[in-house]
Amino acid sequence: MKDGKSHPITLESAKVKFLEDMVQQHGLPDISKAVRCLIDFARANPNKQADIFAEFRCHDC
Repeated sequence: MKDGKSHPITLESAKVKFLEDMVQQHGLPDISKAVRCLIDFARANPNKQADIFAEFRCHDC
């Protein structure tokens, strides 16, 4: 990682499970890579950012 910094985040169990599933399905090394993939996708696709971030979703409520 070029200038990587560690940032702890708090996630509900279902979100961790989702990331673990994505790690397994896509042969990723760990959850942090899955999160980086999501961020990279959002950065590379500014036209999708509103779809990702503008609508409030709470699947755990």
